[in-house]
Formats: sequence, structure tokens, C-alpha cells
Amino acid sequence: MHPLDDAPDLCRLGAADLARRYAAGLSPVEVTRAVLDRARQVNERCAAFTFLDEEGALATARASEARWRAGAPLSSIDGVPTTIKDIVYVRGWTVRYGTTAVPGIAAEEDAPSVGLLRSAGAVLIGLTATPEFGWKALTDSTVSGITRNPWDLSRTPGGSSGGAGAAAVLGAGALHLGSDGGGSIRIPSSFCGIAGLKPTFGRVPAYPASPFGTVSHVGPMARSVDDLALMLDVFSARDLRDWYQCPLPFPPATPLAERPTRGLRLGVWASPPEGAVDPAVRTVFDRALARLTAAGVVLEEIALPAADLPALFRTHWFAGAAARLAAVPAERHASMDAGLQEIAQAGARLSALELIAAHGARAAFGASFDRLLAAHDALISPAVAVPPFAAGVEVPPGSGMTRWIEWAGFSYPVNLAQAPACVIPGGTSPGGLPIGLQIVGRRGDDGGVLAIAKTVLGATQS
Repeated sequence: MHPLDDAPDLCRLGAADLARRYAAGLSPVEVTRAVLDRARQVNERCAAFTFLDEEGALATARASEARWRAGAPLSSIDGVPTTIKDIVYVRGWTVRYGTTAVPGIAAEEDAPSVGLLRSAGAVLIGLTATPEFGWKALTDSTVSGITRNPWDLSRTPGGSSGGAGAAAVLGAGALHLGSDGGGSIRIPSSFCGIAGLKPTFGRVPAYPASPFGTVSHVGPMARSVDDLALMLDVFSARDLRDWYQCPLPFPPATPLAERPTRGLRLGVWASPPEGAVDPAVRTVFDRALARLTAAGVVLEEIALPAADLPALFRTHWFAGAAARLAAVPAERHASMDAGLQEIAQAGARLSALELIAAHGARAAFGASFDRLLAAHDALISPAVAVPPFAAGVEVPPGSGMTRWIEWAGFSYPVNLAQAPACVIPGGTSPGGLPIGLQIVGRRGDDGGVLAIAKTVLGATQS
């Protein structure tokens, strides 16, 4: 049984479907009420939300309904129920960052991405769960408790945008805003069986800046690739609060251009920089490659550019964790996630010379990664090296691993390279749990990545 099977019909509609039906007379208020009801059910089942704004959502939906009836919607997502990860500022809401160690922040202004969604008429329904300060690739915290995978409540939905992943697959919203510093959009997309995009760095403006620096991206999650493209174009814009943004405009992602399979050239990235690929994941990946070959796709095995990527990512991520905890009073640290404390302590021991060397090594890797992508239309890999595992633990039980980074090796190299990457459903494990595929493309070519992801999805699921 798919987790969406017991959802009301109105909760199964994607953003593009809703726009068509709104134009034909469907009420955004009726849809919003259904989605809010569903969100409450989802929260009881999976602990996916930390806040629901029923009054605000319904007020926005009523304004949207008036615009649709007047034939003057603000955009193609006007009236579409949308969630925001609980580390992103929403005006008038209290953002908790998944922690009770410090008071929540009552946001006085929208983050750029949220402001753009609001200006497009999106109905913001609430905040989705994240681990403490979004530090790990699963979702549990003192704010939300343990967030669970809708396919099997004993399993994790991944993280750190795990609340968004659970909400999406269960129909508690059509569009979901997540963030991704080392796989935090793509891992829950894979574990929950939905689509998610980590855009090119800087395409979606971010403010305030993440303490994890320029490995952190803001991006869309949804149940279809087409909805990812719709959402991406809404919040791709220049915002002068984000100094890291390139001032050059990005090509639009919509409409998605059709990409024929015959002649499409994909580099096959089959091995992560550390650890092994679980046999269930490898089976799904090999089956997908066989179907792509049969469809005329040209596949070429590739290896990532030479670099000590695990050490390189740890230096960036641990230093960011140290910076994050430095802003929390020392007497509150003991109440925080033990794993976060451990990596922050390791980050605090790094020297300035080590950080400078890591930035230089990252630049060299990124340039080599760009050259690798220039020889292919895109890369294809497993989304995650392991299937969804037990909820409430950082690594698969019995694996011998100690940190989430060890099983996220198909994710964080792409953050270091700042390239766009889209995760799509690839199949299921023998136990019926989702396993995803990842399409990685050239920086700036987010529309191409989404188009290829849609093509691959069609070829591998047929």
C-alpha cells in the first residue's frame, strides 16, 4: 500500500493539477481545509510538523480563491498548499531549528525563498520537522520527537528535511521547501519515494546565511519532477541580502524540455567515496541502468575526481557545527544532541590553516567536477547507499558506522561541487521500502537536470 492511498482526493493533487482545477472552479479554500486536516493526521502518525498555521493558511486561500475567480492568479502556484522547513524564516512564525536549547526566533521578515513563494500566492500551511540545527541526515529532535517514515513507521524518513519528506508522500501539502547541506533534501526524497532537487548553489537565495556555509542549499521537494520545476522557478531570483549569490540570471526550468533517451549520455557513478552500496540499492540501480541501455541511453562508468572527499566534507561540516554551537550558551550544550556536540568539538579543534587548505582542496575538486560534467549530459548514481533503516539512530544498526556521513557518500560530494542534483524514485527494497536514483548535472543547468530526471523516471518505471 502506498502511503498516499488513504489520503483524500484533494490531497493527492500536485501543484500543476491544482492550478488546472482552480482555473476550472475548484476552491483553494476547500483544498486547504483538506490539506490541514491531512497534516494533523500526518503529525499524529509521523511527527512531520512542528507548527501549523490554520488561520493564516485559510486567509491566504480565501484571497487566492478570489483571484482565481477573477481570472487573475498571481502565478501557477497561487493557492497551492506549501510547507517550510523549520530552519527557514517565515514572517510572524516562530522558527525553532529543531532545538529547545535556545528560544525560538519570532521571524520579523520572510527568508527570500519564503517571500517569493508568498508573493506567488502559495498557501503556507506550517513548518516541517528537522533535527537540531539540521546537522544530520535523519530527523529527530526535542521539538518534534522522532519523525517516522510513512512506508514503515519503524524506519527513518531521512533528514534533515525529513518532516518535509514524510508530509510530501502522505499528501500534507503539494510543495515543500527544504534545505540541503550534505543530502538533506535528497536523502529524505529517496527514503520517502518522492522527488527532490538540490539546486545549483546560489540559484535560490538564502538569508540568514547558514552557519554551515556554502555547502548549504535551499530547494524544492514534491511528488513530481514537474512540480519541482514550478517551485524552483518561483523562488529563483536575486536577493541582495544573499551576498553569496551570483548576480547573473539562471535560465528558467519550466517548461521542462523533452529529452529523448536515444543518444543521451550519462556518466555512471556507482561507488561512493567511502563505504559500500547495500545489495538492495545495487539491485535497483542495476535494473535502472539496464532499462536505460535498452532505451538507447549511452552509459559510461566514471570515477569522481581524486580527492579525500570524506575528510574534506568533514572539515567543512564540523567547522560549521562549531560555529553554530558557539552561538549557544555553553551551559545549554549538555541538553543538545550528543552527536552534534561531538562534531562541533571536533570542528573547534581545526586550525585556520586546515580550514584554508580545505577551501583550496574544495576549489580544485569543484573545478575537476565541472570538467567531468562537461563530458556528459549528466551523471546518474544511487541516491543513497543504504535503504531506509531504523528510526532514532544515526547509522544502520550493525553496520559498524559511527556518523551519518559514512552512508551519505552519494550526497555530500555534490554539495562540495555546488552542482544541481535531482532525486527520483527508482524502485523498492525486498521489504517494500523506497530506493531512489540521483541525476547530477552541470552548474546552472537545473532545468536540464530536471528534464533528464523526468526522462530517466519514464524510462526506468515503464
